[in-house]
Amino acid sequence: MKQFLVTGASRGIGRETALALAAQGHAVHATSRTPFTLAGCHTYVLDHTSSESREAFAHQLNGISLDGLVLNAGALVSKPFTQLTPEDFASMGLANWSGPALLVQALLPHFAPGAHTVFISSMGGYQGASKYPGLLAYATSKMAMAGLAESLQAELGSDGFSFNALCLGAVQTEMLAEAFPGYEAPVTPKAMGFAIAQFVAFGHETQAGQVIPLAKSNP
Repeated sequence: MKQFLVTGASRGIGRETALALAAQGHAVHATSRTPFTLAGCHTYVLDHTSSESREAFAHQLNGISLDGLVLNAGALVSKPFTQLTPEDFASMGLANWSGPALLVQALLPHFAPGAHTVFISSMGGYQGASKYPGLLAYATSKMAMAGLAESLQAELGSDGFSFNALCLGAVQTEMLAEAFPGYEAPVTPKAMGFAIAQFVAFGHETQAGQVIPLAKSNP
């Protein structure tokens, strides 16, 4: 039995990823910013944008070695470029780039040999993919997340760890509804969660330091 961490697991893609891993017999440590329950999983409160919360969570994992991490928690700001504020850029960076980086830093002592970290990015953060008005701060923060996967592989790959970023296309989630009201995605959270569960468990056997599109449509 392997040990996996899934952040942002109270709903949507994170929830379905955690459930898929649990159904496969793994021990799943699932987090959200607010208290929640999830069948077959150990649940925790974690705000990865807070240093205090990161440190407290790392302490809770005392004695646990993580074989895989799915860093799915994030945030979205949807507004025209001319209306974006310094606070918008700061919050997007912390939610989608520097916060996940600092969480990895806090959890490194809990990495099992060969641990695989998967950053859940977006096609909005994939070089050359279509970009959309109103999502500039979000997309650029997700592009930084893709660079984070590549850079961590360069820095920590020699320690036996693997880092990859999955750039997801449209999935029928609440976040998608916020960004594209009325749009119906061709992929369900359950289908995407299963795909991510398979990738975190086995994808590092063939790929490391990669930024990989996982999309049926964009959006």
